[in-house]
Amino acid sequence: MIEPRPLNPTPTREVPLPRAPLTRVIAQARFPPILTIRDPDKVAVLQEPLRETYPNLSQNQVHNIEVLSGQAPNVRQDLIWRLTDREKDYRWRVSLGVDFVALETSSYDSRSDFLSRLYAVVCAVEQAFGPASATRLGLRYIDRLTDEAVDRVGEMIQPKVLGIIQARENPNSTLGESVINLMTEAQFLTQGDTRVLGRWGLLPPNTTYDPDVLEPVGNSSWILDLDMFATESQPFASDGLLTAATGFAEYLYWLFRQMVTDEFLRFYGGKP
Repeated sequence: MIEPRPLNPTPTREVPLPRAPLTRVIAQARFPPILTIRDPDKVAVLQEPLRETYPNLSQNQVHNIEVLSGQAPNVRQDLIWRLTDREKDYRWRVSLGVDFVALETSSYDSRSDFLSRLYAVVCAVEQAFGPASATRLGLRYIDRLTDEAVDRVGEMIQPKVLGIIQARENPNSTLGESVINLMTEAQFLTQGDTRVLGRWGLLPPNTTYDPDVLEPVGNSSWILDLDMFATESQPFASDGLLTAATGFAEYLYWLFRQMVTDEFLRFYGGKP
């Protein structure tokens, strides 16, 4: 078996897409548990520098079930603070738990805007709680093609990515014509301690593989979900985390461009 080679990205000119099909962008940093995050007075210190941008504060109780071999399931209740830009139908949300902070949006405008918002969130956490380290850093982009784009997916996604549903010149029937659900999952080797987890393919109506971030829709859709993460501990320092996240964004954009065609860029208003 041939040993896998790390991806070798090259600098890629960013092509703005006025109608980009990004349905969700998420960044998350995990850190060793800080139990004072459960204290509303402590969270107030974090809220203050973010309150103008994310004025709505709420808390959610979530249940995590841990199953260990030969033992009864252990149900743990955790508190997650949410800060959003709107009381309802939020476009931006900050989530803070005892061991993580995340920024997510369904209204992505640009890489620079997202990274500047991420920097502000990480700075607020650093100043309020001073985590000792970031045990994991991740950045995830989820594109969703719908309606006409699904019908034209053969023009917009590279054939090797499409697999058996790619367009064929052969007029004879192919397996791809019978596919109603096809999701590919691949983990890419990168440099150092980072990896990219990719999921892509065709989803039937009213289904999802990750209900926390991808809501079902009424029609078939084609998904491109790229998640880059590092699991080696690093200092929880806002400047260093921003540098790492910026590198992730550039890396994922290069990979995205390897998987889509120029027709994809044109379809969504870009100029290749």
